[in-house]
Amino acid sequence: MKDKDNFIERESGLHRGLTKNQLTMIGLGGAIGTGLFMGSAIAINYAGPAVILSYVIAAFIAVIMMFSLSEMAVAHPTAGSFGVYAEKYLGGWAGFTSRWTYWAAQVIAVGGEAVAVGIYMTYWFPDIPVWVWTLGFGAALIYVNSRSVENFGSIEYWFAMIKVVAIIAFIIFGVAVVLGIGTPAVGLENFTKHDGFMPHGFGGVWMAVLMAIFSFVGVEVIAVTAGEAKDPRSAVPRAMRTMVVRLIVFYFLAMGIMIAVVPWINAGAKEIAQSPFVLVFNHVGISAAAGIMNFVVLTAALSSMNTNLYMTSRMIFSLSRSDYAPEALGKLTKNGTPVNALLLSSIGVALAALISKISPLAYNYLFGIALFGALFVWLLTLLSHLKFRKQWEQNGGEKLPVRAPWFPVLQIIGIVLIAAILITMGLDTEFWNVSWIIGVPWLVFLTLIYYTKYKKKLTQTQKGQSGKTA
Repeated sequence: MKDKDNFIERESGLHRGLTKNQLTMIGLGGAIGTGLFMGSAIAINYAGPAVILSYVIAAFIAVIMMFSLSEMAVAHPTAGSFGVYAEKYLGGWAGFTSRWTYWAAQVIAVGGEAVAVGIYMTYWFPDIPVWVWTLGFGAALIYVNSRSVENFGSIEYWFAMIKVVAIIAFIIFGVAVVLGIGTPAVGLENFTKHDGFMPHGFGGVWMAVLMAIFSFVGVEVIAVTAGEAKDPRSAVPRAMRTMVVRLIVFYFLAMGIMIAVVPWINAGAKEIAQSPFVLVFNHVGISAAAGIMNFVVLTAALSSMNTNLYMTSRMIFSLSRSDYAPEALGKLTKNGTPVNALLLSSIGVALAALISKISPLAYNYLFGIALFGALFVWLLTLLSHLKFRKQWEQNGGEKLPVRAPWFPVLQIIGIVLIAAILITMGLDTEFWNVSWIIGVPWLVFLTLIYYTKYKKKLTQTQKGQSGKTA
């Protein structure tokens, strides 16, 4: 096994070509995707107008993650990111399971985004099956990711820019409709119509947190890009802070407008057939704008899919460089891209095409499974930060440009909330429990692999090194 403390060196070869602005937009691209543009319909169905509270809880957890992860990313800028931090501060099992689980979760998320792309395209081409669009756009994005990181960064920058501009335009349009600027005012009465602000009680609000938290999954991509950032010490904390603030503002304003314009009983859905953002324009009778918004949410899904492909390829690359995956997956092309890792990570596209043919609830199931994996990794990341801060101070580490506030209180609160969300998912019998049905056996499988193969190998290496020293 390679030296576990030299994880930055063992991941050398990746080209540091991403700028601060690109990091911020990549972060937004990873987090603003179908979780907001499509998953919000599921959240609204659970909580009604009180879905705003659900996003408050989810945003709070995301902020805790942002501070903890950015602090460690500045200290250890590496492509393995949270997986490497788990390995270093919690042990080999944590590093092994977190990276493989995150890889699997994001591969499935890529599949979910691909299904969403197909659903969006049926707005214009209703006779063409979803799986055709899934495979076609998937192949195009695989090609984009196979190029240099600068190429990926530039394309993702403009993908994300389209989303940001569109959300701002949506918010401006929505405010005009609510206040009656150039159109009859709809006001805020939809917040209390149809059984009040909290029609399903706090239970509904809490269930909506499950979908709301997925809207923030992706904030960790900036930590993953630290290994390819030009100046990670200044770029990572700046990009992380800017991204999370924008996400919170965008999400709350967009969700508030959606609830105000369209009655929640119309905007909410168990089975996704159309983006609620498109529904807003259809509801006020602007079909042309609805078509434009459908293009935007299509771009959003492609952007998130593009970013997830990037993250999964870097996770596999990091695993290979740690000797936890085949050596071929850690090889780089001349332009510094781990193409072998990328190709393996692309299986989510094919998986999504298959599932979309089998079940109309493909989107729901894929994201339930992906959320389990992402939250498991978030849990290990916060636990890693508890150990990191203690060891960093004991070892006389330099003062970092970013430090998580109110340590360790916020981290403990975050751990409790994430654990509660995971337990809720397991107890739900509608479709969230599929995450446990698949997720728990997956963790058991990884644990068996680690202790029967990699742990034994690590122990033998350590014994060999101690024998040489003696």
